Amino acid sequence: MTTASSNPLPVLAIAGPTASGKTAAALALAQTLAPHMPVEIISVDSALVYRGMDIGTAKPTLAERAEVPHHLIDIREPSQTYSAAEFVHDARRLIAEIRARAALPLLVGGTMLYFKALFEGLDALPPADASVRAAIDARATALGWPALHAELARIDPATAARLSPNDSQRIQRALEVWQLTGQPLSTLQTHKKRAASADPASATALFSLEPQNRAWLHERIAQRFDAMLAAGFLDEVRALRARGDLHADLPSMRSVGYRQAWEALDAEAMSGNPLDLAHLRERGIVATRQLAKRQITWLRAMPERHTIACDQTKAIDHLVQAVMQRLRF
Repeated sequence: MTTASSNPLPVLAIAGPTASGKTAAALALAQTLAPHMPVEIISVDSALVYRGMDIGTAKPTLAERAEVPHHLIDIREPSQTYSAAEFVHDARRLIAEIRARAALPLLVGGTMLYFKALFEGLDALPPADASVRAAIDARATALGWPALHAELARIDPATAARLSPNDSQRIQRALEVWQLTGQPLSTLQTHKKRAASADPASATALFSLEPQNRAWLHERIAQRFDAMLAAGFLDEVRALRARGDLHADLPSMRSVGYRQAWEALDAEAMSGNPLDLAHLRERGIVATRQLAKRQITWLRAMPERHTIACDQTKAIDHLVQAVMQRLRF
């Protein structure tokens, strides 16, 4: 008896740091499962939601999306925001709809906050306050985000420990929550709006692509960034800047790679000197490595995951075999 005959169908997830091979693994898995059941992919990526951001996000190609249905890609303009709460709402709806089509939902991505929110439920946090955020931004302009990160470390060391000193968006939110409630964000995050057992994704089998050798991932990241530059990444960012409705502080433009490219183009415009491509490359690769490090840290806090060494020979085959065993095929 196979899982294909079970009701409801399970939910599978493939997570991992950037450049670990998630897209290729998801497509290979969908092809292997095709004789047994159709698969639909739900993107778990905070940057893939934005239209016009294709090269710098390593977005699945149109051919790949034609091969397997993809969801939550190109659903927002870069001028808009997309929150973890919106993702959870959309993912729950899509899981139900995909199951209703007798297909298997496959969550794929590297935005660990989205995975955490979906698996564990949403936190009971206060809504954003524009005046508080403006005051925090003003202090950051004067002192720098690392100084505000140090302040956060004093009032909420647990949250500060998992944030980069330059992660302006999340530092701002943590300080905002502290000012609005008088409680650390990490404390409030223990109180969920709903029990995980009631969630349609509660039975998700999570497979995590993680490198045994960090140097392997670093080389992949460098190769990917070089490929992005060769594919016209800077032209993509120039086109985004030319729209006139975007700025450097938007969540979309704070995405890794886009932030560094925007700043490099700002420097070029202000100085009148040609863009320093080598410096941009170095900064982009370093920022992406830092992102990967944070992603791995998040993953290691998910003990329920099934880990696949993405730097081993035939890693995708190993992942597919593990999933097939989980599904009892």
